[in-house]
Amino acid sequence: MISVQPNGGNVEEFHINLPRDRVMVGLPNPDAAIPAALQWPGSEAVGDMQAEIFKIRDRNETVIGVGSRIASAAESTGPFIEWSLHLPARGSIYVKMEITPSADGFRNGAMVSGTRDFAELSGSVRELFIADVADSAGVQSQIQLQTALVGSLGDLE
Repeated sequence: MISVQPNGGNVEEFHINLPRDRVMVGLPNPDAAIPAALQWPGSEAVGDMQAEIFKIRDRNETVIGVGSRIASAAESTGPFIEWSLHLPARGSIYVKMEITPSADGFRNGAMVSGTRDFAELSGSVRELFIADVADSAGVQSQIQLQTALVGSLGDLE
């Protein structure tokens, strides 16, 4: 579900319902791993890096893909947050996020590359964590992602 913008770009909104859309969590604390039997490499290999895999939903609550979020605050690598979104019918997007959220709570980022439908696009991505969503389906919190993508200036689409 894409909203076309006056500049020829498009905006899409996705979300992740927590905890039910979390598929995997890998981090140095083995007590918080999902699935529980996940063996995360020792700190010598990956430092404090953590990786999560999620189901991604559209505004109609339909699962339309998967996303992975990798983050680290280690000085050895420099702090980073990166998303990879894979939408099977359309392609993938790789995004680097800013470390610190803005005053309004959004973490901003830029699309670094894409495949298939996203290969010729560029743009930005925003991430927002909403802590208290409590609903009847067991959703406790939510991650919202918004992409704002546009084709190159030479595109006539």
